[in-house]
Amino acid sequence: MIEALRMDLPVIAPQVHRAMVAFSQAAEAELDPAIGVLVKIRASQMNGCAFCIDLHTNEARAAGEDEQRLSALTSWRQTSLFNDREQAALALTEAVTFLTVEHVPDDVYAMAAQHFDETDLAHLLWTIAAINVWNRMAVATRLRPPSASADDKK
Repeated sequence: MIEALRMDLPVIAPQVHRAMVAFSQAAEAELDPAIGVLVKIRASQMNGCAFCIDLHTNEARAAGEDEQRLSALTSWRQTSLFNDREQAALALTEAVTFLTVEHVPDDVYAMAAQHFDETDLAHLLWTIAAINVWNRMAVATRLRPPSASADDKK
């Protein structure tokens, strides 16, 4: 059973929502869109955010992302489908998303710094931070993908 939405944040706090949208857009402005969408999907998977997983996998598909890579994203370390730069971004995403495990290890940060210049790395970190905020708000309010809402009405 799908639980009801607890709160419609964009309606109740529109200024904060607009600021968050602007923050996300600014964070991603200088980042390779293919890296950005992989980061958003992976963080959303880790956070259990069905809404964001649905949104960003659809976004990735529309941009031409390979279905096999999307399916393998949860086990990206065990596949050769992701290049070194993508792997560095995904490792950093996991470390920043799970700060309580071991913070951001030096080797993970160094690997990302090796593959991203300072500006790109800053935008990558901000993008990771933004998707984690979106995930937490969606999970806290029980925001569901549009398809889940339609299925619930059947």
